[in-house]
Amino acid sequence: MQLNPQLANLPVYQPGRPLEEVARELGLPLDGLIKLASNENPLGPSPMAVEAMQQTAAQIHLYPDGNAFYLRNTMAERLGVDSNQLIFGNGSNEIIEFVAHALLGPGTNIVVSQYCFAIYPIVAHLTGAKCITVPAKEYGHDLHAMAEAITPDTRIVFVANPNNPTGTLAPHEDVLALINAVPEHTLLVMDEAYFEFLNEPLDLIPQLQEKKNLILMRTFSKIYGLAGLRVGYGIGHPEFIAALEKVRQPFNLNAMAQAAALAAIDDNAHLETTRANNATGLQFFEEALGEMGIETVPSHANFILANVSDGSGTFQKLQERGVITRPMAGYQLPEWIRISIGTPTENKRCLNALRELR
Repeated sequence: MQLNPQLANLPVYQPGRPLEEVARELGLPLDGLIKLASNENPLGPSPMAVEAMQQTAAQIHLYPDGNAFYLRNTMAERLGVDSNQLIFGNGSNEIIEFVAHALLGPGTNIVVSQYCFAIYPIVAHLTGAKCITVPAKEYGHDLHAMAEAITPDTRIVFVANPNNPTGTLAPHEDVLALINAVPEHTLLVMDEAYFEFLNEPLDLIPQLQEKKNLILMRTFSKIYGLAGLRVGYGIGHPEFIAALEKVRQPFNLNAMAQAAALAAIDDNAHLETTRANNATGLQFFEEALGEMGIETVPSHANFILANVSDGSGTFQKLQERGVITRPMAGYQLPEWIRISIGTPTENKRCLNALRELR
């Protein structure tokens, strides 16, 4: 077979390891492990979402609603947009693939920041597009430099805000300046997977009516605790969303995912409890790691980046103690690990394990 030549040097995204796999490998009991690696909600899914899934189970022999009618219209009302401004994906990762299929190809490029989410360069290389990487500024986006890096062949600029894996947040005025600076031939993708964790988020939805080259991506995987169902969505101008619908596969959002997401957006108690737990956990790690002399990057998401000198070695030693974190060598940060915020008990256990290694 003649494989697509782009596959030869295409990196493979390495997700966080599941608890079961680590337990088997290390011969540890499953209930003795904690996973602080994949930015999941430590409080679990919304109870209302679980109940909705149970009710849906009896109808799972039927195909799902291919247009996610109820979820689409409810989300449109909540966000203050028209229903034709929304597109749903199997996680926001699929939205990234949609825009790549729609815009990229040989002779084009994307602009990203150093320490960006690994999927952005991967989808670019897969389509034959090039990737322009702009040096980070204090581990975050240098949005002014990214605007200057745009060329006539640039089709997409990706900005995760807050950023994964660093947790940094771009100043509001810099984001607005970038939106106005991006030329019409270039799409600006604002990846807002951690939007709901922000105390004072910048609402970019009003920009969408005039900016056809802007799309916002959000997800139910993080604060809503539905990572296992893969529900993401994009918010954009109706004309561009219509183009993406041509790329979307039918029935890409399964029935349980739709039911769970529809229920989860009404569970304000679960959302507020998650937000409070996260704020407390971030403060706990910032103060405790600081006292240990471990450098951290101020985070606005549900994880914290910690400089432990040897990221891979520390990851392995923590894992042997039943604590799964994320080494950052794949993000050109070999000295660092990323720690997802857990419950207070999980956070303390992780910290105690780190103290044992000092």
